[in-house]
Amino acid sequence: MMTVSKTAMLALLAALSVGARAQQKAAPTDAQIAAIVVTANQVDIDAGKLAIGRAHAKDVKEFARLMVEDHTNVNKAAVALAHKLNLTPEDNATSHSLKQGGDDNLAKLRTLKGEAFDTAYIDHEVAYHEAVLDAVDKILIPDAQSPALKALLRQARPTFVAHLEHARLIQRELGKSGE
Repeated sequence: MMTVSKTAMLALLAALSVGARAQQKAAPTDAQIAAIVVTANQVDIDAGKLAIGRAHAKDVKEFARLMVEDHTNVNKAAVALAHKLNLTPEDNATSHSLKQGGDDNLAKLRTLKGEAFDTAYIDHEVAYHEAVLDAVDKILIPDAQSPALKALLRQARPTFVAHLEHARLIQRELGKSGE
């Protein structure tokens, strides 16, 4: 089962980095950044909703609820800001890669149950938040033209860091229970 989880993580990281490299050739516009932000959050919301119903461990279910709540709030703020800036999110290679990676992850997670599900979900959350933070730091914040969009990304970043640390803590705990 660990192979499936690692494969899913590697596929997601590859998709994000391919999309990010494509965007680096021509810096993403604010409309494209808005689409990336909304898509990245939606991917985590969808995985969290699945985990709420399927997770075995209480900590994993609570983490999933937090992902749904926090990423929904970030998306609401991003959509409100886009509306305020008269910005229509524009799909692009990175947003498409994120969506496809999220769909692939959900398909794999749906085949798992119990502790195998918990481990795969949390392993993915660690890898996903690492990849998203990398994109936020190297692409999204530096390339955002709107000061308000940059501010939103900077404001959301500590939440993503906290999610990563929380997921790593659960990952360590799940590893201990499997020993």
